[in-house]
Amino acid sequence: MKKLVLLTAFAATSIAPIQAQKNIEVAEIWNGTFRTKQLNALNTLHTKNEYSVLNFDNIINDATLSKETVYKIDAYDFTTLEKTRTLFESKDFKELKAIDDYTINQTDDKILIATNSTPIYRHSFTAVYYLYDIASKTLTKVSDKAIQEPLLTADGSKIAYVFENNIYVWDVKQNKTTQVTNDGKYNAVINGITDWVYEEEFAFVRAFDWNKDGTELAFIRFDESEVPTFSMDVYGKDLYPTQQVFKYPKAGENNSKVSLHTYNVASKQTKNIALDATKDYYIPRIKFTNNANLLSVQTLNRHQNQLNLYFVDVTSSKVNTILTEKDKAYVDVTDNLTFLNDNSFIWTSEKDGYNHIYHYNDKGSLKKQVTSGSWEVTNYYGYNKNNETIYYQSIENGSTKRDVYSINLNGKNKKQLSSLLGTNSATFSPDYKYFINNHSSSTKAPSVSLHETASGKMVKEILNNSALEEKLKAYNLPKKEFTTFKNEVGNDLNAFIYKPKDFDPNKKYPVLMHQYSGPGSQQVADRWFGSDDYFHMMLTQKGYIVVSVDGRGTGYKGAEFKKVTQKELGKYEVADQVFVAKHLAKQTYVDANRIGIWGWSFGGFMSSNCLFQAPDVFKTAVAVAPVTSWRFYDSVYTERFMTTPQENPTGYDENSPITHAKKLKGNFLLIHGTADDNVHVQNSMLLINELVNQNKNFDWLIYPDKNHGIYGGKTREQLYNKITNYILEKL
Repeated sequence: MKKLVLLTAFAATSIAPIQAQKNIEVAEIWNGTFRTKQLNALNTLHTKNEYSVLNFDNIINDATLSKETVYKIDAYDFTTLEKTRTLFESKDFKELKAIDDYTINQTDDKILIATNSTPIYRHSFTAVYYLYDIASKTLTKVSDKAIQEPLLTADGSKIAYVFENNIYVWDVKQNKTTQVTNDGKYNAVINGITDWVYEEEFAFVRAFDWNKDGTELAFIRFDESEVPTFSMDVYGKDLYPTQQVFKYPKAGENNSKVSLHTYNVASKQTKNIALDATKDYYIPRIKFTNNANLLSVQTLNRHQNQLNLYFVDVTSSKVNTILTEKDKAYVDVTDNLTFLNDNSFIWTSEKDGYNHIYHYNDKGSLKKQVTSGSWEVTNYYGYNKNNETIYYQSIENGSTKRDVYSINLNGKNKKQLSSLLGTNSATFSPDYKYFINNHSSSTKAPSVSLHETASGKMVKEILNNSALEEKLKAYNLPKKEFTTFKNEVGNDLNAFIYKPKDFDPNKKYPVLMHQYSGPGSQQVADRWFGSDDYFHMMLTQKGYIVVSVDGRGTGYKGAEFKKVTQKELGKYEVADQVFVAKHLAKQTYVDANRIGIWGWSFGGFMSSNCLFQAPDVFKTAVAVAPVTSWRFYDSVYTERFMTTPQENPTGYDENSPITHAKKLKGNFLLIHGTADDNVHVQNSMLLINELVNQNKNFDWLIYPDKNHGIYGGKTREQLYNKITNYILEKL
């Protein structure tokens, strides 16, 4: 037996080095083979140094022998990461079968729990909500209806929510519901919930807020009756298709008319707040200050190059202009506005050319520019009033990296809290004494660790993905090489390159370029792999070089670099991709006749344009869900960068793929989903019409009832197999 064991061990050792390395299969990219372990979403509590996590256990019902899932909301100590208590457990309440989402109020004694959720658009959904009282362990249904965006007052005594476009207030103690608005109507008037374009482009759904003592409710009303209607056929499985019909303002068309209102709970009186703004404007944020009578309101003009911050006295309805920001291009809206005890506030702005943190007094006078330099603040984490310290994330160590910092409110005593190279992000404890750091890089899989804030010192590791790293060794994956290309006007463009593992500089390789290129975006970052990284590494195993370049218009290199594309989306972005492609074509290891490009959404707009406008540079392009003319896209996003088609017709048309379709020489694959409520399939249909009219040979693939993400079941696997086979055949 001993000899046999030794022989087996020797044989294994001898054979291992000559075993072939595994190649990535498309199915593995989407079946979870390369999925990373991640920390469950945690929510920091407010009154204790704890965080909560939604957990679940699968148990067997003794009576029925069926498997049941028990949902638990557990609390953990931030200093030890040990579980301290269970805040809620579903097994005690048979009416609650699942938990989709939850929020804990500011006094940490009540939990709003969502179940039976039904999605509407990207962020919005309806759900059945329950209110759980932690002390009494009682569970009460907020409404028998599926409602939207319930919000507790600070003391947990009342909940405001929206049902069928109207606002309601439920008095928890009296179990009494009051209807605040009555004019809500589908595709006409929305109270307290944003319309489609606000949700998509200003990234919020709940358009109402409570003041700190729960006596006043402020809300935005959307009159979308004059907004043009868009419809999409839903094919389903029935004999006749149905239609989804919704209001969608395209560039230059009517937006919703927005108005601001306040509701007094005691008097049940609703007031209209007359804002000193132009006729056609946006209200992208409302938020009560630390003064219960003062509401902050942000407005943008339609061109989005002037942002006004107002303070509204809800007792007198008086409106004061506190701050005005103007820009030659546009002003970004964020959620970073933070009010201090004296109602002075923290604000972020790129008015000096880079995004930085500012401190203003309650009258809007600048007290201090807290951060400065030729780098950008990329995330604002919060303010610790006890030591007057701000915590943030920035790119001070390079635009492809992220680190966590602290700095005093007066701009002094800046400290770097993260130490690992790559991408770091933080979640701070309620007392700011600790933070949980999420880290990854192009060479290190995601890890999560607990750190002391004062020193940045790691206390303990929470999780890592060393098992995945070990698994990937069998695939012998290529290295992600970071570099820069200097374009014709001297800009350094960030890029990464994947080369075949057995790369030979004496051979010639086909090149596939991949990009997104949208304003303020970033593809080239020192972080762990996403699905497209595995897809691209798979292509290197088939003999391709893959290159990604962030050209002009992308983010994190200052406002001038980002906003140079203003009024001409597609002009400079295409020029940079073409420039890099021509540069690559000159390299001895590149087959200049086999350069391709692909992208999704804005990236699809780009890949189409590159192939059409540079037909002698690119041989093949794949465009997924592309915008083909900015005339077809929504008003808020498009006009931010292009103004309206009426004002800037040449900017819209000169860089449209439809305009350049007649120049197509190479191979073109066009892909779209018919249920794309974001970039409508109309974009592809009109491009198809033009290509047909020009008698061009091309390929296209339509996914019935799939939205902008084109996913569900085996869809992504089938889609990427199609793209892979097309590249292998045509490039």
